[in-house]
Amino acid sequence: MFAEQDNSADDMDLYFEADNDHYGERVTVELQEGGSNIAVNNANKAAYVKLMAKHRLTSGIKDQVESFSKGFWEILPFDLVSIMSPSELELLMCGMPNIDKEDMRANTEYRGYSAESEQIRWFWSAVNMMEEADLAKLVQFITGTSQVPLDGFANLQGMHGPQKLSIVKASDRSDHLPTAHTCFNQLDLPEYETFEQLQEMLMIAVREGNVGFGFG
Repeated sequence: MFAEQDNSADDMDLYFEADNDHYGERVTVELQEGGSNIAVNNANKAAYVKLMAKHRLTSGIKDQVESFSKGFWEILPFDLVSIMSPSELELLMCGMPNIDKEDMRANTEYRGYSAESEQIRWFWSAVNMMEEADLAKLVQFITGTSQVPLDGFANLQGMHGPQKLSIVKASDRSDHLPTAHTCFNQLDLPEYETFEQLQEMLMIAVREGNVGFGFG
């Protein structure tokens, strides 16, 4: 990250302000009071990044989010939506996906494991035993969504474009749950000692973890 690395900010000609596009018109807003007169330097760059991220993700799109929420709640009232998890809401809106297990397996890559590794064979055995609801949760756990592209897993999208599923050998102990990085469609799978242990830990992660990033 810019704020964590040794990159010098002293000569970047940045200030505590952000440019917004307001219906084609460029509008400059201050990230804090007097921000237009505060230059970003090595001493304050971490604060600048924090304020810029907050602006881009919250205050800078506040009006759009409020308008979207108002329209959305006219269709699905807030008191009904608020009792659902994000994954439950997605399944309600999109329906149960039809997931081809063979296509999923054929378009999965491995790092630290191979297709013949014992843990990988156990993993696919556990997948083959899953019912549709749990399979949808597994795909959502790894990718962030239960929906698969119309042309199959070969065309899954990641943070930088097309990115297949990948299973990576995790360095965690075998009593840790699997974790996932949804930006990369990646499942980090510890080297479990038995099929039963792998199946149990996978199901706990899938059913309780919702979306995989940072869950362990």
